[in-house]
Amino acid sequence: MATLRLEKKLVRDGARSVAGVDEVGRGSLFGPVVAAAIILPPEWLVRRPPAWAAAIEDSKLVLPARRAELAAALLREAWAVGVGLASTTEIDTLNVLRATHLAMARALESLPDRPDVVLVDGFPIKDVQYRQMGVPQGDRKCRSIAAASIVAKVFRDGLMQIFDGLYEGYGLARNKGYGTEEHIRSLRERGPTGLHRTSFKLG
Repeated sequence: MATLRLEKKLVRDGARSVAGVDEVGRGSLFGPVVAAAIILPPEWLVRRPPAWAAAIEDSKLVLPARRAELAAALLREAWAVGVGLASTTEIDTLNVLRATHLAMARALESLPDRPDVVLVDGFPIKDVQYRQMGVPQGDRKCRSIAAASIVAKVFRDGLMQIFDGLYEGYGLARNKGYGTEEHIRSLRERGPTGLHRTSFKLG
């Protein structure tokens, strides 16, 4: 269960604000990596959060309709939210790990306030000037990271809905760009679009 335990400890130790960061789309065959950074309301760390906040979990554990509801609530209630993307070209040029870190850095840079501490799902972000903590499986342990995973997932899924209308026949609204049997078959029959990652092999 994703809790606020780590955020509360950091605030008790003197941090004014704590941001959670996560990404989605790293393993996709199509489209950008999307990262989100979120600073939850400070009052959540000193008083009981609203009841709906208990549903904030790793985006993969939340049904799509509920994810959309939670993302909308987070956009309304959060202290700050930032989103960053790394393009297909950047993924193919830099490699997916460096592009993921770039998307995360852009998400942090888009926050209106600089956080005192950044909690990152997995490992710290390279080449950014923030105090960071990498949290293994952070999207299942830390509510700020889980919230970021929800915002990033809903944002990217929305992009896939748009791209599905532009690039018909790949099932992007269903597979979200990931390597499903349908998607791989379409790639072999139709060839890649300009937004497919050329550095990823189909096997």
